[in-house]
Amino acid sequence: MVARQLRARGVRDERVLAAMAAVPREAFVPAHLRHLAYADEALPIEHGQTISQPLMVALMTELLDPGPGDRVLDIGTGSGYQAAVLAAMGCRVLGIERVAELAAAARERLVALGWGEEIEIRVGDGSIGAPEDGPWRRILVAAAAPRVPETLTAQLAEGGRLVVPVGARWEQELVLVERDGDRLRTTHHGLCVFVPLVGAGGWP
Repeated sequence: MVARQLRARGVRDERVLAAMAAVPREAFVPAHLRHLAYADEALPIEHGQTISQPLMVALMTELLDPGPGDRVLDIGTGSGYQAAVLAAMGCRVLGIERVAELAAAARERLVALGWGEEIEIRVGDGSIGAPEDGPWRRILVAAAAPRVPETLTAQLAEGGRLVVPVGARWEQELVLVERDGDRLRTTHHGLCVFVPLVGAGGWP
């Protein structure tokens, strides 16, 4: 996966590549799909959600550019795979997942894999972030918003980065927002397709 899907298609951050080599993706997919765990595609998980394509996880993580010790807000935690990749890079992660059953399963899985100390998972509306724990240097959103959520940009620390898919329900662009004082710089990084970000800062 790392050699053929990631490195060969332009992922250059060795920290990202090493983390994705270290995290056992098969532990995060349903048992009947484990033979596809390293396939070049997103896979369905419970409650109508997905685990993102490995390349998309790598690209989003590379854009986020987290450093060891960074606190990362992971919105739409789902199976917990993205949170595990971040933890493998030395980050401390707060994951927010709106489906309680998914959150509980991800929490149990991450503890079993040894990341219980580095990752906290809460049930809630991820579209409004976690202002009580902010500001955040890094925010990653694994669900599609109709526009960049102001609720999240307001929680970005100086020099902070937010990575979020933005667009219509069935096609989005991957967007990076960087804070420089009172200014927000936005850049676009290709087409993608994610499940919708549901909540006050996303879709109804």
